[in-house]
Order: sequence, then structure tokens, then C-alpha cells
Amino acid sequence: MNEEEDYLQKTRQGFEDLCRALNMDEEASNEAWKSYENISKNYTLEGSELHWLACALYVACRTAIPTVGKGTAEGNYVSLTRILSCSEQSLIEFFNKMKKWQDMASLPQDFCQSTEKLERNFTISAVIFKKYVPIFKAIFKAPSDDPPRVHRSRKQRRHPCTVAEIFNFCWILFVNAKGNFPMISDDLVNSYHLLLCALDLVFSNALLCNTRKELLNPNFKGLPEDFNSKDYKPTAGPYCFIEQLCELHDGLVLEAKGVKEHFWKPFIKRLFHKKILKGKEDSLTGFFDPMNFGDSFASMGRVYEEHVLATGGLDERIFLGEGANEDIGTPGPCLCVGVKNQDASAYRLYSSLTASALKVSTPLTGLKYVQDNCLGTPVSTAMQSVGRLHSLLTGLKHRPSGRLTDLLRACARDPSETISTRLKDMCQVFCQHFEGKGEENAGLGKDIAVKYFRLAEALYYKTLEAVIDQEKERLGDTDLSGILEQDVFQRSLLACCLEIVIFSYRPPGDFPQVIHIFQLPAYHFYKVIEVLVRAEQGLFREVVKHLNQVEEQVLESLAWRGGSPLWDSVREAKNQPPACQEVMPPQHLEDGNGDSSAGSAPLIPNNHGTDLSTNSGGKGVSPSPTTLLDRYSSPPTGLARRRLFVDASFDTPSDPSSTTTTTTTVRTSQAIVTTTIPAGQTVVTMATATVTANNGQTVTIPVQGIANENGGITFIPVQGSPATSKPIKKLAAQVPSSNKPQKKGSLSLFFRKVYHMASVRLRDLCAKLDISSELRRKIWTCFEYSLVQCTELMMDRHLDQLLMCAVYVMTKVTKEDKSFQNIMKCYRSQPQASSSVYRSVLISGKKKRLSGSSVGNTQSSHTDNSQEQGSGDSSPVPMCSTSTLPAPQTGSIPSTLAPSTSSSLPPSQEQDKDGGVVGEEERGDLIHFYNRVYIKQMRHFALRYSPSSPSAGVQSPPLCPYPSLRTSSPRRVLLSHNHSIYISPHKTTGSPPTPSTTARDKIFYYICSSPSNRLAEINSMIRTGETPTKKRSMQLEEEPSPKRVCPNNQTALLRRLQDVANDRSSSH
Repeated sequence: MNEEEDYLQKTRQGFEDLCRALNMDEEASNEAWKSYENISKNYTLEGSELHWLACALYVACRTAIPTVGKGTAEGNYVSLTRILSCSEQSLIEFFNKMKKWQDMASLPQDFCQSTEKLERNFTISAVIFKKYVPIFKAIFKAPSDDPPRVHRSRKQRRHPCTVAEIFNFCWILFVNAKGNFPMISDDLVNSYHLLLCALDLVFSNALLCNTRKELLNPNFKGLPEDFNSKDYKPTAGPYCFIEQLCELHDGLVLEAKGVKEHFWKPFIKRLFHKKILKGKEDSLTGFFDPMNFGDSFASMGRVYEEHVLATGGLDERIFLGEGANEDIGTPGPCLCVGVKNQDASAYRLYSSLTASALKVSTPLTGLKYVQDNCLGTPVSTAMQSVGRLHSLLTGLKHRPSGRLTDLLRACARDPSETISTRLKDMCQVFCQHFEGKGEENAGLGKDIAVKYFRLAEALYYKTLEAVIDQEKERLGDTDLSGILEQDVFQRSLLACCLEIVIFSYRPPGDFPQVIHIFQLPAYHFYKVIEVLVRAEQGLFREVVKHLNQVEEQVLESLAWRGGSPLWDSVREAKNQPPACQEVMPPQHLEDGNGDSSAGSAPLIPNNHGTDLSTNSGGKGVSPSPTTLLDRYSSPPTGLARRRLFVDASFDTPSDPSSTTTTTTTVRTSQAIVTTTIPAGQTVVTMATATVTANNGQTVTIPVQGIANENGGITFIPVQGSPATSKPIKKLAAQVPSSNKPQKKGSLSLFFRKVYHMASVRLRDLCAKLDISSELRRKIWTCFEYSLVQCTELMMDRHLDQLLMCAVYVMTKVTKEDKSFQNIMKCYRSQPQASSSVYRSVLISGKKKRLSGSSVGNTQSSHTDNSQEQGSGDSSPVPMCSTSTLPAPQTGSIPSTLAPSTSSSLPPSQEQDKDGGVVGEEERGDLIHFYNRVYIKQMRHFALRYSPSSPSAGVQSPPLCPYPSLRTSSPRRVLLSHNHSIYISPHKTTGSPPTPSTTARDKIFYYICSSPSNRLAEINSMIRTGETPTKKRSMQLEEEPSPKRVCPNNQTALLRRLQDVANDRSSSH
């Protein structure tokens, strides 16, 4: 105890020294120390205690109320830069620790969002600074070329500015402007164009200044043609080099000119008007004059420092300091030295920050289709995205085209007026969200919002027209008034278009903010994503990856919130979600040996042209098997249902007559047929047989059966004529290998996507944990059981939490133990992984819906007072702050009891974003959840797979089929809109087609198998427009060629037939 007291006393002394250095007020100091004490009791805080105390102080400073009046200041005027300097902590270390501190302290959502915005602003500046250095060095000479300072008398203190001073001045000018426009401060595209505006202004002033010609790099391509001549004199009038800068450095001319006109010029004029910048206000020049530069430089620094203290933001002049690599954790400004000369570890941190922070990671479900783009920088990728967006919308306006107007009028009920009114209302709601509150530039936020919305509106009308075309092609002349009048579909489509626009300008986007703005349930919103991706031809790779991520966010957690309509759909399905085999097509399921069947691809842009179907043997992209009506329909009710995971207590049939049937002697020659259930086959309790008579009439006959103890299915004989017994026998024999999913509708589509995503993640997790395929299937069966039979476990939780628990419990009962530490370590390597998934898991709590009763009326996974212990770790241990894995110490981890939202309101009065009333929630780590909640519901099922269990091998449920790994895309993609060139996967078919189906006007090239002259033929076809194969076929008719393929050459013949087969298969 003495050592602990001494350690605590030493920590307290260091904290008090830190507070004195920061001149911290007593109230904030006490609040910070109290918070630190509470968290240090519950968690093991690794690393420097002073760094964690700095996090506590930052939280206390940001939540303090500085003044009585209505000021713009936030916090108590303590600079974050000073906190980091006094605690000897780099900025990157602070952000890493701050994320963990927020989780451990259960800070309000508003505070977490402000910290995320602060980090994002810093990341934007770091990325832009990385671009700033080479651009500046291209325009101006190197600082080493500066002439030496001439010693001047006191009367001659004014001296011409140097290149190094201009470098600092231009950056400070940029960060001033960026901080002045908070609505675009975290917008990478607009922020980068602000930098180009700053460089344009500084370059123009240097060019116009007679004595400053030596500052410029004579090799810069943007200089006037006669700049290097001896007689060069700058012409009067303002210069504008923004277009040249955009062409040379990845800018978008139209966007840059808009930023310059609406943001930059008013800002600079205001600086001149306030005498912050000294010079000629009418032309915005003259501040490089020796009499003006020093005062302007000092004033700019002072104004920016006041802004940082008032807003509590980050002082972005930190990039210019000599100790930037220590202060930030990255290399310094590197103006005079190359990056290769920087410290290697610092450079790795810097690269990780700038390259990965704004990068969209490819989800596991799409890694085989959309590889990471390693060549593009964040700025170039963002510019390409916005450029592609503008190209996609070229010539379109934010109103329906004439053709779309005709399509809408052709409906039984014209929805045009309703659509127009809806969009106006949504535009107003969206703009209100972006309007500033009492800010000097409040109107500019609305202008940005209107710009985003107009782009989204144009994309919305374009996509709506394509969706209608697809539905008409699929459904024929069916009237689409019903789906077009669905408010949730139309609002979701517009919201999805807005998400694309926002992501293009502000990667990696801020989803789910857009659905919160429009109060759209995530469960309904996700349905439109695949519709949009399939309908829109020009979506670029980064947008597709982002939409894939958005869909996975909904599938893994957002749709499972307590107030989600998903629970209404589950209730309508009689609280019985569909199993994997019921919703997954049979070709997407592995057989008993773990072999995979080829399947379809995830979200991939549809890049086919308008003439795709006319120039090819089939459609370029197989249409979605699910129509809009299916996506937005309710789950079917009253249908026959297969019982999964039959428990011993439910094995007794409820129908007495069926009991007598099971005791009869069964032979295959009789009307009652018994079929052995293979691995993965579920028990059938009812099916239907459709019999077609010779006269064309069909009769549907119910077929009932139960499972016996030997693993067979005994069907109840059907009373009828002998003519019907033969079809029944045939059907009964085919029941175990039923090939068609029996469930359709929106709920089935949702669970099909959930199962596919979960299977990909589990497959990756098992591969990293070296788990066999047999054990993987047991884990999958356990996971599916938890999802189907214990659906409430998912309420307000994350899909990955159930996956990791299933891995742990099944490896435990099969004696192939994998620790939670290793499971979470492997999980963290997945692209979607987040520490909050295993740090903050709901243990107990209640969430009641305001819209009536459903499955989710109460949180049924609350913890009772039972002392039953799980079969996992005997006693959960404190979580480490760094690795978030169990620490070596023993003891139990106290869970945190806190409201799920801000504590400023009583929990009973708080509402979540889904419209539910939120009560107090008890949260803990994943091990705590496993022992307190999960194992209590899953113990009985999991033990049936234990080798030591008395019922092992007798009552073990059959293993569920595992979704197959989809190895190739079935799409046939048009590579060029000007030529009929397609790319499709190389497939093998069971029986080759006949030679008569060979198309003589097509050229096939198979990678690694076709001869190189095929590529030459393709190039010739593109240049001349004629197909070489066609010309050869004409010559063969006139004069036989000596090189004609011999009929006995079976290899060549089979290859030709294979070409035809692949063409036919790829066209479907």
C-alpha cells in the first residue's frame, strides 16, 4: 500500500505542476483529477500518467463555461497546444489516447463529435501541408538561395521579406482563412482550393512587386512568357493564376474559381479593411512592400492566435515550427531537406496519418473486386472524385428531364408534384442543418448546403430515370405508381445521392449524419443502395467502396438499434427470422466438404453503355433478382416454416396423429419415404408439392413430416389416388437438397446480406486463428442459432460482438481454446474493426419505442441477479488502455453505469436518433458481456457440441451450411462507350455448345491462354472498325487455306467451343 500511495502522490504532484504551468482554474483542475481517479480504478492506463492527465484536463477545459455573456468562446481559453507542450505529448499520441479516454469516460456524443472534427481538421491540414511544400518550392526559389542579411542601422529596420518568411506568411494566411470558414474547414476539396487561392495571391504580389522578382523560381511554368527577359516589367492590373495552378497541381478550375469568388476575396478584403493586411485594398496587393510586410505578418499571427484561444481549436502553425516532428509526431516542414532525410519512424507515422486517415478502406466483402488504390494521394483522389461527379452530371439540371417527366405522367397516378414538394422540404431541412449559429459567415454555410443539394438533386433525377427503366424492363408494363409514391423510397434515394456528393467533397464522409438529418431509419435507407449502384453507370470506385461501407454499417449495427423498423419486421414474421439456408441461393452455399460455388459480386458499378444489349449476345449486367416492390415489402406471414435448431424440449410433435405415423415400419417402396439428413440440412415439418395433370391443371398437395431419432425424415402419407403418389415420392426424395430459398421480401433480403457479410468476416477470422473448416462450420451454426433463436442479443449491439463470442464459446467446448485476447487481436486487423466494438458493449438497459409494441419494446438482454457464471474466462479482468486486451492483473472489471447520451438531461427524458426513449444503460467490455449475458442464453446449445457432453453425437444439432466464398464477378462489363469491348470472368461449363452457336464477328482473348496475336487483332479492329476474323471467314469460302484447323485436332476444336461457351455464359 505504501508503494501505491507514493505512486499516487507522485502522480498528484505532477498533475499540480501541470496545472500551474497552464494557469488552470481550480474548478477545472478538480474535475480533471476526479475523472482521472475514477477511470484509473476501472482501467489499466498504460504509458505516461501525465499524458492521461492531459486528456482529463482537455475534457475539463472544453466543458468549462468561461463567461456569463453570450460569447463565441468555447472552454476556458487554455490552448490545446500548450497542454500538449507542457505534458510533453505529441499531437498524434494525444488523438490516440483521447479516443480511448472518450470510450472509458463515456463522454457525451456532442463532445466526441467535436473531438472528431478537431482531429479531422488537423488531418486535412496535414494532408494539405504535404501538398503545400512542393507547390511552394515550384513557384519560389529555395530558401538556401536567399541572399545574406545586410546589417542595417536602427533607422533602417525594415527589410525585404525572404522566401522562408513568405512560406510562413502564406501558410498562416491559409489557416486563417480555413478557420474563418468552419463550414468547409473539414472539406478537403474546398480547403485545398483555399490553399491554391492563397498561393495565387502571394504569387501575384511577388510578381507585381518590382524588387521581388528574385524570389520567384525562373523555371515555374506559370510565369509570363517574357519574365526572364531583361526588359520585363509587370503590367498593371490584378493577376489571376488560379487556372494555371489548378492545371499543374490537381485542382478543379471551376471549383477553385467558385471558392475564390465567394470565400477568398471577401475574406481578404475584410483583412485589408480591418488594417490587418496593409497595402492597396482596391487591388489586394502591396503587402510584400518592406514597409507593410512586417506589420501584416505580425497582425496575421495575432489574429489567428486569438481565434485559436476562442474556439479551443488546434494551432495549425505547429507545422511550421522547427520541432514539428516532436510536437506533431511527424516530420517537420521539410522545406530545405527531402523527406528521405527525415527520421524514419516519424515519416512512417506521417505517411500513416496522411495516406490512411482520409482513405476509404475496402470492406472484406469487396477485397477481391475493388483493390486498394496505392498510387493516389488523398488530395488527388478527392479531386478525381469531384471531377468524375461533375462529368457524370454534365448537361443535367436539378429538375426532371423531358423523358423522366413523360415516364412519371404515364403512371396511373402522376407523382411529379409530390416529388417536387418533397425535395423542396428536404432542401430546407438540409440547409437548416448547415446554417451557422451567429457566425460572421453564417450565410456561406447555407450556400454550401444549397450547392451540395443541387448536385444531389441532379443525380437523384438521373438515377430515378434509370431505376424506372430497369423496373419496366424487368416487370414489363406493370404500373409503378405504388413504389414511386413510397415516401421512404424517394427520400432514401435522395439521401443516398447526397451522401455521394458529401463523400466526394469530404472523404471519408460523415455517414450516418445524412439519415439523422432526414430522420430516415437505417433499415429502410440501405435498401436503396444496391438499387442506385445497379442503375447508375458512372459511379467511380471510391464511391462504390464507400457505399459498400455504408451498407455494412447498417447491416452490422445501425439496423439493430432498439427503435429500428427491423424489429417490426421480425415481429410480423412471428419473431422467427429466416435462417441462412432459407434466404441464400443454393449455389452460394458450400457443400459438406467446404467446397465453394461461384457466386455473384458485391456492389460494383454498372459501366455498360446504352447499346449493351444490341451488340452482345446478352445483357451486360444481370439485373437484380429483387425488384423494388420486393425490397420494400413486408415479410410474408402465415407460410409454412422450417424449424431450425430443434431442441430436445421441442422434439415432441404437437399433432397426436403424427405420433402414430412415426411408429410404423418405413420402407422406400412404400408411400412413406424416409431420407437421411445430410450435414447442414434442417428439419422439415411441412412442404408443398405441385402436381401438373395432363390437361394442364395444377394441384397443390401439402406434405407433412417429422424427424425421427435416427436422423431421417418421415413423411405423413397423403390421402389421394395412386396417380398422386409418384410425384410425392419424387418430391420427398428431393427435400434434403431443396435448391430454392423459400423466403422472399425485404426481411429475407436483409438477412441474406447479413449472412453473407458475417460469413466473410468469420472466414477471415478463422483463417487468422488457424481454425479448421469443420470447427468453422460449428462456429457458424452457433452464430446462426444466436441470430435466429436469440435475436434479442443483437438489439443495440454489433454483429461482430456475436461473431467473436461464437468463436470463443465453440473453441472452448471443442477443447481447441482460443483466448479472447487472440480473437480480438485478429479482429482488429479487419478493415471495419473498431475498439468501441469490444470496449463498450451493452450489458443491460431498456429502450422503449414510441411507435407501438414490437419485439424491441424492452431490452430483453438485461442482467438478472443470478450468480451463474459463464463457461468463458472465470473472472473478467481490467482492460488495457493501449491494446484493449485483458491485462495481467486479476479481479473483476466494474462496468460503467451512465446514460447513453448527454448527462445534462435525466435519462428518462432522453431520446435517441431513432426516436426511442433511452434509459440508463450498463455497458462493459466484450468479456463482461460474454459472462453476464451471452453465455446464459447460449450455454445449453453450445454444450451439445462438447465431446465430453453426455448427449454429444446424439442430440447435436445438424451443422448449418456455410455461405460460399464468391471468387469472381458474374458481370460482363463494357470497357468503352465507343467500342464493343467487354471483360467478363472466365468460366467453365459442363457441356460445350454446338459449333453453330459460334459468333464469327467476335474476338476472344483469355489471359494466360490466348495467343498474343489476338491482342493485335483487337487493336486492328478498334482502329479500322472491321473484325479480322470476319475477313478470314470470307476467304475460307473462296479458297481453302492450307492452315485451316484439322478436324482431328481436338484441342483446337475444344478451345474454340470453349470460347463460345464462355461467351454465352458471360452474357447472362
